[in-house]
Amino acid sequence: MAPRGIHHAASPLVCAAAPATTAEAGTEATPKTERRKRVLSGVQPTGSIHLGNYFGAIKNWVKMQEEFDAFYCVVDLHAITAGAHDPKELIKSTRSSAAIYLAAGLDPERSNVFVQSHVSAHSELCWLLNCATPIGWLEKMIQFKEKARKAGEDVSVGLLDYPVLMASDILLYNADIVPVGEDQRQHLELTRDIAGRVNNLYGGGKWKKMGPKGSRAPSGRFRGGDILRVPDAYIPEAGARVMSLTDGSAKMSKSNPAEGSRINVLDTPDEIAKKIKRCKTDAVEGLEFGDPTRPEATNLLTIYQLCTGMTKEEVLKECGSMRWGDFKPALTDAVVEHLSPIQARYAEIMQEEGYLDGVLKRGADAANEVAEKTVADVRDAMGFMERIR
Repeated sequence: MAPRGIHHAASPLVCAAAPATTAEAGTEATPKTERRKRVLSGVQPTGSIHLGNYFGAIKNWVKMQEEFDAFYCVVDLHAITAGAHDPKELIKSTRSSAAIYLAAGLDPERSNVFVQSHVSAHSELCWLLNCATPIGWLEKMIQFKEKARKAGEDVSVGLLDYPVLMASDILLYNADIVPVGEDQRQHLELTRDIAGRVNNLYGGGKWKKMGPKGSRAPSGRFRGGDILRVPDAYIPEAGARVMSLTDGSAKMSKSNPAEGSRINVLDTPDEIAKKIKRCKTDAVEGLEFGDPTRPEATNLLTIYQLCTGMTKEEVLKECGSMRWGDFKPALTDAVVEHLSPIQARYAEIMQEEGYLDGVLKRGADAANEVAEKTVADVRDAMGFMERIR
């Protein structure tokens, strides 16, 4: 699949923008071509994709593919940063995650869907960015501090370097916007800082001097200007955030060891019913949004709202006076009804021989076409000898 004009989606972001006349990266790119804004996002294939991933990211991607040039990947390289993993499970979950992307509505004709490790430029650019990134920047990352405390002596270099790999993911595709949750905002700010540092160290006049006057970089653009595009963030509306079934103040997470804390996209109706029946509630009469002392009420009503497509007002009119014993079966039915067509399409995709592999190959081919130009320009600006073909 050849790269298309720009659809924007960022799951984690975005607003419509008029087509921009620019080249893939800096300000002095030539020849100029018209392209729509580009979005890049991905989800780790660790554990099962749950409602938080679906409503917080994937469902937004589906909307954004209509407007932006969309690149969505299964970030399997990120999945191993925590340390030892099960190789067989990684393969299985990578394929499953990609199939869920498609089953949820990503269209291979409108989005480039691929596996991160199928584009080797992710790893190469990560190394080049590592060498321009002060280690102090990484040690300040809140997520690293939290996860390192839990991992103790088993903490990996990969975990420390996770934000640089994320920066590589984003910068490779000259993404204009990136969908990020609030917990990833610091990582995106680091991405912007890294891009600015590389541009300052090696771009502009310094890059121009890497060749004869008026010469072109490997990508075809003129040397000079910014090497890397500095992206913006898109933060989803607060109402789209799905929280844990066992703690309404904590986000729904794959890393929570309690399986009952989340509803997975592929859970059976019986599993969904059991999890909702056992989920944490309170003893207060009636249901309401927004009471900080009742986070579980807000969370479960939000899930109902997202699954039914109702407004908050409509949800409250229908459910506000219900008891938990009446609301939980209604919530179960809404979740099952919403996920049923996704699960049916998922089954079709997994049974259709060659379809998923074909989509991922075309997506990787399109991604490689863009990524290889970016990394070639970075190599050129940093003074690496051009590859001999």
